[in-house]
Amino acid sequence: MQTRLPPLNALRVFEAAARHLSFKHASDELAVTPAAVSHQIKQLEDFLGVALFQRLTRALKLTSQGETLLPKVREGLSCFSAGVERVRIHEADEPLVVIMPPTFAASWLMPRLKDFTHAEPGITLHLVSSLAMVDSDSSSNSPYSEFAQSPEDNQQLFVRYGTGGYPGCQVDRIFSPDYVAVCSPALLHGEHPLRTPDDIRFHTRLQDDTLSGDLLRPAWGEWLNIAGVTGVDAKAGPHFSDSVLALTAALNGLGVALASRRLVAREIEAGRLVSPFNIKVSYHYAYHLVIPETMVTRPAVQAFRQWLLKAAG
Repeated sequence: MQTRLPPLNALRVFEAAARHLSFKHASDELAVTPAAVSHQIKQLEDFLGVALFQRLTRALKLTSQGETLLPKVREGLSCFSAGVERVRIHEADEPLVVIMPPTFAASWLMPRLKDFTHAEPGITLHLVSSLAMVDSDSSSNSPYSEFAQSPEDNQQLFVRYGTGGYPGCQVDRIFSPDYVAVCSPALLHGEHPLRTPDDIRFHTRLQDDTLSGDLLRPAWGEWLNIAGVTGVDAKAGPHFSDSVLALTAALNGLGVALASRRLVAREIEAGRLVSPFNIKVSYHYAYHLVIPETMVTRPAVQAFRQWLLKAAG
């Protein structure tokens, strides 16, 4: 049979008042008023049906019942404190697992990751790239359904490329990609320099097959339609099963690739890639930070969330 316990806050106030033998000093420690301390003690005494203190003119003294109660209250509060500290230490030591699409990891996160590791040296990151983090017609609404461990087993959060509808999770939109044509600066010169969109017909279009299905990302056909370029085979050119390979081919002057401007911004700023035309293809998918509700309040998770959203601007 369970014994009904008094409120924990009243026990905390009792321990502080008994230690100081002063309602005033207890109120200073607990950042409440002396009247609030007196009220909590009165509630506890009413609950127990005994007096715990003798209120003398200028002093406070424990009754025999108060002296009997105090060691057990201290023992209980100490056990609570030790349990909370063990949980905090466990979470601090536990690695933070972040699972994300490969291109986001390689092109956007990696150039910025040093800033996070410098700011949070106590957090051990485990980064995992997976195409399972891309929505498709057959995708489950659960962002972690593809993984053997449930999210309760460790500190796990996700960057997901999709619609943002993930029940049971806190979802933050990171950014929505606008796709642009990018190439090596070398293609701006030579026999057929890229000066107008129509010049694309003289150059190899690099085909990114990372995401299967036209619904997942724009393809050359959409870009050519927006640019008003006709008579060009939108599907011609070498095909790559990985966006990183397609961008590497573009960097080496093999041809022109379609890429998210946000993912290649560092390469453009450094002059390794150029986007010769002010033509973009917008898309309804976006990158989202997805945190299972059981993970939301964890300090390491919140530290990564705040840094990531700030870095994404």
